[in-house]
Amino acid sequence: MKIFNGCCIALASLFALPVLACENPPLAVVPDGENATMEELQAAQEDVRIYMEAMNEYIACVDEELDSAGDDAPELFQSLMVSRHNIGVEEMELVAESFNEQVRAWREANPAPEEEE
Repeated sequence: MKIFNGCCIALASLFALPVLACENPPLAVVPDGENATMEELQAAQEDVRIYMEAMNEYIACVDEELDSAGDDAPELFQSLMVSRHNIGVEEMELVAESFNEQVRAWREANPAPEEEE
């Protein structure tokens, strides 16, 4: 019975949190640079650009939610929103790093022809 009561209290505290209106955008798909075509990398670059814009909007939304909740917001809510912000920033960095690694891999797999003098 104690476990049931504990679960009910935990569940009730979650309902006391403000509704989260921010939606995390889907990840951009980055092709394998060694096997991708230039067109695939260009399309991925556009997908990454769109993802970065959407993720910046998501992070701004998270920050706005936290700011609007104010200092009286439950500690759990504040912690959740700070974590969502930090994870969003880290995810953006990883997507950018992944894309750049695949561009380097593509360049290694597709060296530019040497120019004749």
